[in-house]
Amino acid sequence: MDTLKQGANYVSESVQGTGATASKEANKETAKDNSASIGDRASAAKDAAGDKMEETKHDASASANKESAKH
Repeated sequence: MDTLKQGANYVSESVQGTGATASKEANKETAKDNSASIGDRASAAKDAAGDKMEETKHDASASANKESAKH
């Protein structure tokens, strides 16, 4: 039963990590956009940094769940 739970957690964390990656990339593009206001660009850069932290957290958790499901 724990293996099934760890597998489900792995899938959940993987999906959340993918969402954070997509958000990070969109924010990076906004931060680079010369036609966006300086406030929007700064906000997007800050958000991209936060998304990177979320991405790393979810990827690490997914990896740990994947390893736990193997045992």
